[in-house]
Amino acid sequence: MIENEFLFLGLLAEGPKHGYEIKLQLEEDLGPNIGLNIKSIYYPLQRMESTGLIVKEIGRKEGRFPEKYVYSITAKGRKKFEQLIEQSFLSVERPFFHIDLAFYFLPLVDKVMAKRRLRLRANLLKKVRKELTTLQSNAKTKILSLILQHDLDLVDAEIGSTQKIIDQL
Repeated sequence: MIENEFLFLGLLAEGPKHGYEIKLQLEEDLGPNIGLNIKSIYYPLQRMESTGLIVKEIGRKEGRFPEKYVYSITAKGRKKFEQLIEQSFLSVERPFFHIDLAFYFLPLVDKVMAKRRLRLRANLLKKVRKELTTLQSNAKTKILSLILQHDLDLVDAEIGSTQKIIDQL
């Protein structure tokens, strides 16, 4: 839930938005560029409204129908956002990769099968790298480009580590 709070508070810190604007920003900017997959926006927004982090008002543009709910961050929400962003900059957690479990059990599996699957993994990672490179070249903002570069660096490290394990098998 903390990631959802951080995400929605950050989006609303940019300015008030109605639900559809939030959904579009998630689908068009953050989803493809950061890899987010948010199923529902209204449940987290409702929870944040009930805790006083955001407010919901009825609004419509230039008197048009239908009315839409416009969400805004409160002073309490802005303070929470600032706390979350400060914590995020200093968050250094060991990442968990499912592949690490497979590596742990390598002594129990057929080496030929393991090498074949790891080569396939390396090829899949190279495809991810290509997609990230394309996204980066089309990034709308400098910050999205920096985020994608970070992801590229991580994928390059994964490709290198996978190759090392293949070589050691």
